[in-house]
Amino acid sequence: MIKPHAYDTFTLSYGGNTVALRPSLRAATHLEQLHTGFPNLLKKVAEGDTATLREIITSAATDRTAAHNILSAMAGAKLKNVQKAAIKAAYAVIQAILTPNPDIAEKPTEATAPAKPVEWADLFNDLYRIATGWLGWPPETAWAATIPEITEAFEGHTAKLKAIHGG
Repeated sequence: MIKPHAYDTFTLSYGGNTVALRPSLRAATHLEQLHTGFPNLLKKVAEGDTATLREIITSAATDRTAAHNILSAMAGAKLKNVQKAAIKAAYAVIQAILTPNPDIAEKPTEATAPAKPVEWADLFNDLYRIATGWLGWPPETAWAATIPEITEAFEGHTAKLKAIHGG
């Protein structure tokens, strides 16, 4: 069973164990590289690949011990039951990474020239640079933050600079 929490944290429960999963910048970076891109990652999840599901749980877990405990509980269980629980959690984490702010898609925007495509790895590197450089966050804070947390903090920072310096 998976329950969403405030700001992109999900709870995965199995066999009396619970782990909080968070689509952090670290998890996003790791998962994008795991199977050389999100399309292959999604394919592996759809296939119920247990090694991939384990990687998603481990990389998105906010508590390594809780992740270990839930994975240990899953180790002795029927494959079908593990896949049923873990696939939902995996899709929730991946969806939160790929659509960090679903409200944006619903807002009408002005007609502009199409943006240049950006590789996921480049986007994640840019977000890390913004978090550690512009925002001055320590690396561990940047890696633990979600994409919306970084972008919202950066928007707040730029609004502050505009208020101070004009613009």
